Amino acid sequence: MNTHDWATLRVDVEDGVARIVLDNPPVNVLDATMMRELRTVLGAFRDDASIRVVVFSSADPEFFLAHVDMRIGERMDLLAELAASSPVDDVNVFQAMGELLRHQPQVTIVKLAGKARGGGAEFVAAADMAFAAAETAGIGQIEALMGIVPGGGGTQYLRERVGRNRALEAVLTADLFDAETAAAYGWINRALPADRLDAYVDRVARDIAALPEGVVAAAKHALPAEHLTDGLSRENEAWAARIALPSVQHLMGRGLRDGAQTPVGERDLEALMRGAQRR
Repeated sequence: MNTHDWATLRVDVEDGVARIVLDNPPVNVLDATMMRELRTVLGAFRDDASIRVVVFSSADPEFFLAHVDMRIGERMDLLAELAASSPVDDVNVFQAMGELLRHQPQVTIVKLAGKARGGGAEFVAAADMAFAAAETAGIGQIEALMGIVPGGGGTQYLRERVGRNRALEAVLTADLFDAETAAAYGWINRALPADRLDAYVDRVARDIAALPEGVVAAAKHALPAEHLTDGLSRENEAWAARIALPSVQHLMGRGLRDGAQTPVGERDLEALMRGAQRR
């Protein structure tokens, strides 16, 4: 799998470690094309026993994954294709992305140097491990400011990682949490100085990949990703009941006109969306 094969990803495999760089300028939104490409790549990896670790990072130092593309409804053709071909039953197309990642046989690691909001935060929480740059990383569930709730597994992944009280805090404040707080809450594994992040994640990935054959599979069998069927169903009901509301579509449209999904607007998206609410 070479770099030129993908529109939104750069993929490299070496010594049992697959490295996937997310590259979807200008702010790395999680759009239908990226979801399709991630599904294809992860699906190909599933039966490749030579790959033991998958590390995700971003080509953009400011944004790991900004959030799900707010214009994704304009690509209903790809969304319908993704929904029809989903390898995961009884979930929506966004939840299917997280569930595919959660049940990947390889160890999945996120290297978070920039911001991850909404669907980007859900992606981080779906991975087995996440390590973040203390000075520059941020993570948050922005959806409430758009008039909706997380719809890609975020409510369930958060509750599993940080507990119900902190999950409600994250969902209802829609704040961007710094790496140190996210680590203290259990949202990510740990925060590290930015100049140590690459070396640390590389060391963890290489050490895991070098373990004796069968150890990774045995550990993931002993510590499986829990099945969240009922919770994901409740989440989808709550999300679907709001996403089609005219008021929600109006708010998202206003946010886009005010600069969402541009580098300037995304740097303080929370303030931008709160301003859109007041107008």
